[in-house]
Amino acid sequence: MKKINPAWLEMVQAGVNYCPYFDLQSMSIADLSWGEARLEIELQKKHLQPFGVVHGGVISSIADAAGFWGVYSQAEDGVGMTTVELKVNYLAPAKAEGQLIGLGRCIKLGRNLGLGEASIHTSDGRQVAHATTTLMIIPQLQLNNQDRLPPKFLE
Repeated sequence: MKKINPAWLEMVQAGVNYCPYFDLQSMSIADLSWGEARLEIELQKKHLQPFGVVHGGVISSIADAAGFWGVYSQAEDGVGMTTVELKVNYLAPAKAEGQLIGLGRCIKLGRNLGLGEASIHTSDGRQVAHATTTLMIIPQLQLNNQDRLPPKFLE
């Protein structure tokens, strides 16, 4: 099992956590290790749909991102990935209080595709969704500032 380089993670968090979409959702990568990711959304009024609960699109966003980063944590340094399929099961409504927490995990990573899953919980521990995601590896797709990142893994 490889270990994520803390310097790499810090620089990735600095770029990803403030990218336009993560900023729009108030979402961030809280932690990343081999095959696992923890993402968080600070829930706000902007996340609500007309019935007063968190919109399913917000839940699917953190599910997609958590599953992605769980798989991406095991991908070779310098390659990119994109989601080709996302399956979300909504289990309970969430109110705009506290956080949504996405726990992502890599199920399998192959040469061309990866399979991940995500469990979405409220900050009080209630599970609101479960998702699976299929990701395609795209070698030429890279993170912004990829050329300035330190090595992804520790020796």
